[in-house]
Amino acid sequence: MILTIRPEHPEDIPAIREVIKVAFKAVPHSENNEHLIVDALRDDDALTITRVAEEEDKIVGYIAVSPVTLSNGESGWYGIGPLAVSPTAQSRGLGSKLMQSALLWLRENAKGCVLLGEPEFYSQFGFKVTDGLILHGAPPEYFMALSFNHHYPRADITYHPSFYPSS
Repeated sequence: MILTIRPEHPEDIPAIREVIKVAFKAVPHSENNEHLIVDALRDDDALTITRVAEEEDKIVGYIAVSPVTLSNGESGWYGIGPLAVSPTAQSRGLGSKLMQSALLWLRENAKGCVLLGEPEFYSQFGFKVTDGLILHGAPPEYFMALSFNHHYPRADITYHPSFYPSS
């Protein structure tokens, strides 16, 4: 099968929503609202990067990147997430290819990025837990950062309000 990684198009939105739903359905720590977060980010024009993984004209994966706010006022940092791959397409490297595509843009345009996820997977891309960056309410061992200039600021991180639908 030929895999294509490309930016999302408006006609992709229903398929993206479905990929996110099925990818997070069985994830224990998920509130199964990731698709709603992406919809809200899109509605607020807060998505910096979106990429889909497409095989045989079917969307099987998705990644989103949006700006984050640092309490110290530093700019140029972004949050990655969600990263979703349909269960039927998992374990074939699609998530890694989506991540590499997002990181390619980020390395050229950002100071760094953060994410909440499995250290075993994300450490292969250089992400690590740092003492100085904090996401309140998140398990610290799953909140990781990647700096593109080898500087890790000391700050609390806040994602776009779409990530906090109950507030």
